[in-house]
Amino acid sequence: MRSFGALLYQTNRFLSHHFKCHKQHHNCHRMSDLTENLSIPKPLIAVCQMTATANKEDNFTICKSLIENAKFRGVQMVFLPECFDYVGKSWKQSVEMSEDLGGDLISRYRALAKKHMLWLSLGGFHQKNDSKTVKNTHVLIDSNGEIAGNYVKLHLFDVDLRETKLHESDYTYPGQVITPPIESPVGKIGLSICYDLRFPELAIALTKQGAQILTYPSAFMEPTGVAHWESLLRSRAIENQCYVVAAAQVGKHNDKRSSYGHTMVIDPWGTIIAECSKGTGMCLAEIDLDLLEKVRREMPVWNHRRSDLYGQVLSICKKPAMKIDDQPYYQFGPKQIYSNQVFLRTELSFAFVNIKPVVPGHVLVSPFSPVAHFKDLNQEQISDLWLTAQKVSTVVKNHFSGTALTFGIQDGKDAGQTIPHVHLHILPRRPGDFSNNDQIYEKIQANDENLGGTNLRSFEQMVKEASELRKYFPENFS
Repeated sequence: MRSFGALLYQTNRFLSHHFKCHKQHHNCHRMSDLTENLSIPKPLIAVCQMTATANKEDNFTICKSLIENAKFRGVQMVFLPECFDYVGKSWKQSVEMSEDLGGDLISRYRALAKKHMLWLSLGGFHQKNDSKTVKNTHVLIDSNGEIAGNYVKLHLFDVDLRETKLHESDYTYPGQVITPPIESPVGKIGLSICYDLRFPELAIALTKQGAQILTYPSAFMEPTGVAHWESLLRSRAIENQCYVVAAAQVGKHNDKRSSYGHTMVIDPWGTIIAECSKGTGMCLAEIDLDLLEKVRREMPVWNHRRSDLYGQVLSICKKPAMKIDDQPYYQFGPKQIYSNQVFLRTELSFAFVNIKPVVPGHVLVSPFSPVAHFKDLNQEQISDLWLTAQKVSTVVKNHFSGTALTFGIQDGKDAGQTIPHVHLHILPRRPGDFSNNDQIYEKIQANDENLGGTNLRSFEQMVKEASELRKYFPENFS
């Protein structure tokens, strides 16, 4: 009879139970809410621990054995630690041994996932980047053997401790985006890696997007592991009311490097429900999403946040690129902007050419939200608007040979606003384009007030300019 780790939330919420598992033997005992329907099985995961070396084949053999053992125990998903592929003896060796996502090693793991009909979390693959750097990439493979998603580590581990000096940035290229949570048979999974654990903003961003399970595959050092590992993991679980899954490296990898271990799973109340001690092995845990919803419902911290005082955590996510021409036009107040006059769109904003520009390259950026006043935008819309403006301003300044930029927002009729829809003017400037710099604002207002007059550009002229600017934003079209 298989036994699982879970929390008796209603009557034991203040108890912390540490479940140990040694050498692939799972010694956890199941605790159940008195009202739970025992006939409904919960998704079961296996979280692995190993001591990787510089021998890729030996490491694969160990991981393959762990995966096969997990399949025998009836799990739906297996989590491997950071550096599951290898731990190099030097940064040079780490770069030389790296592979592409389409290389032999990931192909073998894809075959394993398909053969055993399991999802795999490969937490920290040395992905080839260039001749001098790698990417530290968390790869998720589904039960069909397809790559369901990947994430490149954002925060690089550069530390100088008394006995250890490690600068990951010497040979690792940092990630640039957050990967949105990925739907899986065990829940929505938020991807991160090791040192990311120390940055709660990433966990908050993932949870806001729907993450139910936060993953921290790691190769934590001994000194920091003893001091911080459990505290940080439990904090991320409690703060975000998520499961936290942390597969870990353990023991001595080479003469220079060793890892703390203590692979563990923590539930949304902060209880450790499964943990490995020393050595290679795994621990099993149930993922009870009903418990997660119960914790969030009974303590709705997400409804209590004072973002009006300390702001929000906003995320720049790797999402499918928005295709501009997927819709025929964009609403701009009472007017319609044809899609072929739009040259950039993001999740919350769009940028388009001007029918009556004050200077060459004078363009507009507007939020999709049809509000008349800046104060009516929420923080995510404001952030996206200005991030979009930043991208657009760089492009139009260079494309139109500008030497400076003017940004302007007209908020209300008395400020010259003629279209009751928040929009941002971006104008590339050149020496002497106005004898008095403030004349530009008078010119903008005059143009807005005479949109029905002369000197309007033709439809063809606007489409031509938008087409030229679109070349700088291929993600909206490819």
